[in-house]
Amino acid sequence: MTNPDLDHWPPGDGKYRRSEALSVIGTGDAVWERASAEVLRWGVKTASGFAVSPDAPVEPGDRVEVTARLFGVRIIEPVEVVAVVVEPDRVGFSYRTLPGHPVSGEEAFVLSRHGDEVRLTVRSLTCAAPQQPWRALFPLLLIVQGVVRRRYLRALR
Repeated sequence: MTNPDLDHWPPGDGKYRRSEALSVIGTGDAVWERASAEVLRWGVKTASGFAVSPDAPVEPGDRVEVTARLFGVRIIEPVEVVAVVVEPDRVGFSYRTLPGHPVSGEEAFVLSRHGDEVRLTVRSLTCAAPQQPWRALFPLLLIVQGVVRRRYLRALR
């Protein structure tokens, strides 16, 4: 749904809150090589304060646990990698949430090269999780998601 392989993200069906944000990470081959390796090892998440287990390169079908700490509480976010793209000027992946995650949806981290410029694009589709207490906390989770998204965009600089 978040199409990490596409440069232009087509409109969705309206069932999810949709977000796409872009950040310029830097320029040059050295930045590209470093950031490409980090993206494919969950580096955007870990540099933003999350823990990921297992600590391994992303592969389609991988099921991992992302751990967040919020107000001293440890929150486990189960996810599954649904797509991985590795091209000369585009590297990234998307994952979907699994039951038990605080929200329902999909997120993608896509690194792309435009001339000498290296950009990170973060795409997300989000709706309330079906289970409580997360469903009731959804408005608060949207605020937290906005803060985390800003961390993502700075993570690889």
